[in-house]
Amino acid sequence: MDRNQAIGFGLMAILLLAYSFFFSGTEEQAKQGVQEKAKVEQVQSIAVAEDDSLAQARRATALGAFGAAATGEASTISLENQNIAVTFTTKGGQVEEVLLKNYKTYNGQPLYLFDKESSETDVAFTTKDGRNVKLSDLYFTPSEVRNVKIGEITGKTIAFRAEIGNGQYIEQVYTLHDESFTMGYELDFKGLEGELGGNAVTFTWNDRVKQLERDLTQNRAKTTINYATVADGYDYLSISEDKETLTLDEPLKWISNKQNFFTAGIIANNQFTGAKLTSTVDAADTTVVKALSSEVLIPAQDVVSGAADFTYYFGPNDYKILKHIGNDFDKNLDLGWGIFSYVNKWLIIPAFDFLENFIGNYGIIIMLLVLYIKTILLPLTYKSYTSMAKMKVLKPEIDAIKERNGDDMQKTQMDTMKLYQEMGVNPLSGCIPMLLQIPILFAMFNFFPNSIELRQEAFLWANDLSTYDVFAKLPFTIPFYGSHVSMFTLLMTASTILYTWSNNQVNTQMQGPMKFYSYLMPVIFMFVLNSFPAGLSFYYFVSNMVTFGQQAIIRKFVDEDKVRAKLEANKDRIKEKKKSGGPSFTERMQEAMRQAAEKEQQKRGNKAKK
Repeated sequence: MDRNQAIGFGLMAILLLAYSFFFSGTEEQAKQGVQEKAKVEQVQSIAVAEDDSLAQARRATALGAFGAAATGEASTISLENQNIAVTFTTKGGQVEEVLLKNYKTYNGQPLYLFDKESSETDVAFTTKDGRNVKLSDLYFTPSEVRNVKIGEITGKTIAFRAEIGNGQYIEQVYTLHDESFTMGYELDFKGLEGELGGNAVTFTWNDRVKQLERDLTQNRAKTTINYATVADGYDYLSISEDKETLTLDEPLKWISNKQNFFTAGIIANNQFTGAKLTSTVDAADTTVVKALSSEVLIPAQDVVSGAADFTYYFGPNDYKILKHIGNDFDKNLDLGWGIFSYVNKWLIIPAFDFLENFIGNYGIIIMLLVLYIKTILLPLTYKSYTSMAKMKVLKPEIDAIKERNGDDMQKTQMDTMKLYQEMGVNPLSGCIPMLLQIPILFAMFNFFPNSIELRQEAFLWANDLSTYDVFAKLPFTIPFYGSHVSMFTLLMTASTILYTWSNNQVNTQMQGPMKFYSYLMPVIFMFVLNSFPAGLSFYYFVSNMVTFGQQAIIRKFVDEDKVRAKLEANKDRIKEKKKSGGPSFTERMQEAMRQAAEKEQQKRGNKAKK
């Protein structure tokens, strides 16, 4: 070992000795640090507990006679049946979450129609000494879950009780019915008649509605607060882009937070005495569809007498389910107004439900539904076509009238009507059958966008028939069209143009601008329906193709030569009838038009002379 190596090893030895001397207590200090941190966390947790205890003590003092129930520890308990699972919290004894067990959100997540992050209910009241109390300020003790049977209805029940003292208590009883989406709710202020101030307690329901479907725009258009008054029945809070508030000073039967395919509502077995309803939309916040708020008044007399009895509904907008609840609650499913609603209830839904029992593919169900409707409408289709055939065989005479009268449209119209009268042709006979089909046409505009049966049902390239199909995604947005291409809408447009062309070959009245607009309308509807449900566009596509086929078959059975012969026979018969009787209504109308035309010409001649 040379001199330099000896010096190096010596320095290393000195450094090792110095390290062991100065840092020998590090491990012990580290253990001590961990212990001190644990003590700090323990002190902090004690402080939090003390703070919570102090808060509960202050709240108990502020609540006066109800302070005895203001201390406790929150916990949850659940009831569930085959359809829903309801979770309650002992702090307030209110519903905390509602899971619809047989449905998913658009992105495949469990569907909570009510959850503690976005929804809450509460009951508030004023005491005789002016204190404001909410049930969420109180802690309730749950009973054991019991099985019950009320008539033919079975279910499970649980009671939540908050003891006030001296035999006084607040009790809330929930009864979840088996194989149902309804839950009974009873509210009883036992022995507290002298403690309440005012004539009513307030039930509040705040719901920041979460997006359950893919199309947020459609979600917002279909989400609102519905209600039914005792006097006038069903009504709703109008759809607003910003904020809508309505105050009702009359008795109500129910209120509901209605979405595209689901509704959460409460029905009073007696009645509410009034309400304030608010709907708010924040277009910039895409995490919330709408913020819905209801403040509903419950008669204080009902609460203290045990007559405050209600029914919750948490479930789908399914007509088969909603119609059994009563009090117009089925109006939460928007089937259209007036005759359109009856067409859906009496004609479309029964047929759809029947087919659903035997067929699992909803695309095939829609095709069979088209055949069912077209079979019913076949007599009208035949009548409309034969009427257009009559017009077609009269086209040479009509063209001659137009050529003879030139630009005199009034004279042309008079002569054309005279020709129709002579031949026994009613020009409206082709329109009336088409008008009779309009209720079914428009009924479909309400049926398909609101049919929960089609929700998340795939067919061909459409993943969900209850919303628009995306055959191609565009890298830009076309005004009034969108940023996607719906193939079903394109097929519907093409079939409508084909159907229009076929009709125009027969319908000689469709000339000039009217003929142009008949081809323009399908293009306009392509823009309108591009974001409508794929099921609706597919229905119209199949409907057009079936109608086109029907007309091709009818054309083979309608001989235009025979139609012409029949019109000539009508002409001879009408001439004979004229000899034996006075002028007909049509003739009198024609004479009135002729006299009016002569007067108009005289006026023009007088003005020209001046």
